[in-house]
This record gives sequence, C-alpha cells and structure tokens, in this order.
Amino acid sequence: MIDDILEFNRRFVEDRGYERYVTTKYPDKKLAIVTCMDTRLTELLLAALGLRNGDAKIIKNAGGKVTGPFSAEVRSLLVGIYELGVEDVMVVGHTDCGAQHINGPDMIEAMRSRGISDRAIETCRYFDVDFDEWLCGFDSVEESVRSSVRILEDHPLIPDDVRIWGFVIDSVTGELRRVC
Repeated sequence: MIDDILEFNRRFVEDRGYERYVTTKYPDKKLAIVTCMDTRLTELLLAALGLRNGDAKIIKNAGGKVTGPFSAEVRSLLVGIYELGVEDVMVVGHTDCGAQHINGPDMIEAMRSRGISDRAIETCRYFDVDFDEWLCGFDSVEESVRSSVRILEDHPLIPDDVRIWGFVIDSVTGELRRVC
C-alpha cells in the first residue's frame, strides 16, 4: 500500500496537482477547529461547513476532545491564536464516535494481545501514566464538547476576544448542531 501511495505522490507532484491547494499558513477564515480523527469527517466536515483548504486550522485527535489545559490541542490553539490570527475556535464532536466508550482496562488488554509486555505497561505506570484517565472515553458527546469548551473558555492564556463554540456533527449527514 505504501508503494502505491508513493507512486501516486510522484505523479501528483509531476502533474502539478498541488496547485489547486496552494494557500498560506494563515487560516483565511481566522478559524481553528478541534475535532475527531474519524475518517468519516476527513472530507465531510469541511464540505458540511462550506470550508476549503486554507480556511481553518484543523486539530484532530481520538474523540475530538481538549484533553487538558496544557494538552497538545491547547498548545496548537495558542500557536493558532498568537502566531496565525485565529479568532474563532469550534470544538466539533460527532455522532457514533468510536472513542466514546474506550477505557483503560480494555485498551491494556488490546495492547497485551498485540504483544506489549506487562513490563512496558508497568514502566508507563511508573512514569505516572494513569491509563484509566489517559485512555478514557466519554458517556455523552455533547458533554465531552461542553467540557472541552469550558477548558478553553476558562483558560488563562486564551484571550477573551477569542470566541469558543461547541457543536456536534452528524457523521452521516453532516448536520451541525450547536451544544454550547
């Protein structure tokens, strides 16, 4: 599969397929979106929001959650705000999220079944990895979005003039519903 991707890429560059995607590093709509890595959202999210390449900074992770006040998502948003001109932040969860019901014990069992040793798991615990917290899902996508929005709205490093919005998108139809 990787060989096919590399061959496609060679032809893409050779045929100048990139030209229709040329933009700057600055988001044209001054927008950042925190959302899930779900494959159904790859094209659907932008299409459903009427966005094009270059319009927004897209920050993706499993579950589309802001995982803490000093997480990678917040770091990316701070760069977007202070370096790239972001003025609006959308947190967009989605229906039928695969990360919703994950949990530490099940993930550890999956790791073991793929050959990860108990020693490796215990080493992580030694370095204060709380698998139950780190690998937890959520009961309600709406509450997960609200929690992420609260972290951002209350964040001491995010200026008051940055607007924070919370939504859930239907992962089939693209219908967007505001939750906060």
